[in-house]
Amino acid sequence: MVKIDLITGFLGAGKTTFLKKYAEYLIAKGQNIGILENDFGAVNVDMMLLQDLMGDNCELEMVSGGCDADCHRRRFKTKLIAMGMCGYDRVIVEPSGIFDVDEFFDTLREEPLDQWYEIGNVIAVVDAKLPDEMSENADYLLASEVAGAGVILFSKVQEATEQEIERTKAHIGRAMQRIKCDRQLADVMICKDWALLKEEDYQKIMTSGYKPADHVKLSGEQDGFQSVYFLNLGMTEEKMRQTVSAVLQDAECGKIFRVKGFIRKDDKWLELNAMQDAMTVKEVEKGQEVLIVIGEELNEEKIRTYFGQKELTL
Repeated sequence: MVKIDLITGFLGAGKTTFLKKYAEYLIAKGQNIGILENDFGAVNVDMMLLQDLMGDNCELEMVSGGCDADCHRRRFKTKLIAMGMCGYDRVIVEPSGIFDVDEFFDTLREEPLDQWYEIGNVIAVVDAKLPDEMSENADYLLASEVAGAGVILFSKVQEATEQEIERTKAHIGRAMQRIKCDRQLADVMICKDWALLKEEDYQKIMTSGYKPADHVKLSGEQDGFQSVYFLNLGMTEEKMRQTVSAVLQDAECGKIFRVKGFIRKDDKWLELNAMQDAMTVKEVEKGQEVLIVIGEELNEEKIRTYFGQKELTL
């Protein structure tokens, strides 16, 4: 049977960054892997960031959203059926940050997937500087992602203080209480700079498995999240930074969790990632002129006034 791993985590936690490191580790060990980007939205930015992994021992596939939940689940299952016939040693699934983990388990219990795949590891990535307060929907997703995880991997530890890390752990505890899950998580947490991860850390992650845990399920948990997409904005780096900062600071735009996308600069590509407390822009090998705003209770009309684009043109 093919091992299948799930790398989950809330918006902006750093799933794709870790996925690249994990995939490189597995490839170096001689494994033949398939990566499935399972995005809830209609445009997948993270897929572009993984292109350099493609080769004889790694292939990339994608399930995009832009449809209702039932349709998305059917697409997810169909893609896994196709990948099950490719001879991989391991398949790694990276969903969007608003993914219901139960969908992963439910799908793998269906025929013929239950005969082809064996659940390997559920890896939950959590931002070490998690906000103290999040919405009910966001807290539910956070808790449901860590509840069954074999390992919880803190990201951006090198940027966080000890107090911030302890507040994040306390936040996870409160979120778990809200879904009435009494599982203790301290022994499955890895809290260190990813640049310092060693062989024993990767071995722990690679053999962490998953821990089914009962909890109260919140129905319709994705209903509160929206995405606003922009293509071919043609903005300079400076203009994009200014505009994204303004949107994040304008409460009339809604509760924005993350803005991500690419900027064309001469013959180079820049990747932009922005949240309420930070913005990064770095050079990448490949990109496309797309920008995505993700959040709750978004005022799409207001957001589009900042970027001067009334509607998405595909």
